[in-house]
Amino acid sequence: MPRYFFDICYGSTFARDPTGSECDGMVAVRDEAVRALPAIARDEIPRGGDRQAFTVLVRDENDITVYTATLMFTGLWIGDSPLPEPEEEPLG
Repeated sequence: MPRYFFDICYGSTFARDPTGSECDGMVAVRDEAVRALPAIARDEIPRGGDRQAFTVLVRDENDITVYTATLMFTGLWIGDSPLPEPEEEPLG
């Protein structure tokens, strides 16, 4: 079964998949990418602000990109709602 590598990009972060996953065809490749995006967003949206994009770039065994998918998040404060103060990063 062919191996595909699911590289992740969000903000200034680019994480290259070193091990990959075996997928039985292109539908399985797409399904894997689609499953990965919400999981990444769930962890990163709370600490990343109101405008974010999360992208999965899928490479085949020959290092050729065969599929890409992007999930966008946009939040907007409405009306007289005060903008929240940014939280300070914990020291450590």
